[in-house]
Amino acid sequence: MDLAATRDLFANLRENTDWDLQAPLLWGYYFVHATADRLQALAQTLAAQGYTVVELFEQVPDEGEAPFHVLHVERVEVHDEASLDLRNQELAALAAQLGVEDYDGMDVGPAPGAPTLQ
Repeated sequence: MDLAATRDLFANLRENTDWDLQAPLLWGYYFVHATADRLQALAQTLAAQGYTVVELFEQVPDEGEAPFHVLHVERVEVHDEASLDLRNQELAALAAQLGVEDYDGMDVGPAPGAPTLQ
């Protein structure tokens, strides 16, 4: 996800949610690799950095595709367009450093127990 796509994401969130985008939100981050071993090492690294490991699972492949594994981590944090772009770059670099095939992007939702704008 490049900076333009990140800006589009924030514009979409402003238009289609009542979330306070200046408050902490629950950001989920996803990584993909053919086997689980490198994702397990990445999960340990990210957990030490304050991320919560949500799950590590084998994705059922579409017909003709090889099986692969997905790591999902999340953390409650505050982002704007620039800080989320930087976080995505950092996570992609960490994945590459640890030999993980792909940082597959992120999603976002309200932080547990967080109020929304009225």
